[in-house]
Amino acid sequence: MLRNVLASTVLILLTAIAGAAAQGATTVTPADAEPFIGDWTLDLQGPNGPGTFALSVKVEKDKVVGEIAGGEQTAQPITTISKSDKSLVLEYSFNYEGNPVDAVVSLTPADEGKTNAQIDFAGGAYVMTGTATKKAKGK
Repeated sequence: MLRNVLASTVLILLTAIAGAAAQGATTVTPADAEPFIGDWTLDLQGPNGPGTFALSVKVEKDKVVGEIAGGEQTAQPITTISKSDKSLVLEYSFNYEGNPVDAVVSLTPADEGKTNAQIDFAGGAYVMTGTATKKAKGK
């Protein structure tokens, strides 16, 4: 029982920390998101090794929407999309062993036309970083 209470408290604190970090972000418009619209492959490294994710960012009814999938994770809708400096910030949540886990994906333009990517799980409890490659249209 105490273990469940402690685990719940930790999840609540991590969610609050992630929310506080996201406060610097502002709502994204389709024009703001234009460089990020499309299908992406995220090639990331984390403490437990590599991971590949498929990310889709598009505009539906004048609203920027997205979806992410990878590994054992089925496609998850992106619930919040915002911008922070040059980055597009995409937030979603998924269920892991019966517990909700918040995740924040950041896409940041880099030198030579490249894009850096990061997924921050549970407010920094597990972070994966690497690159994002936009798929060619029509593929």
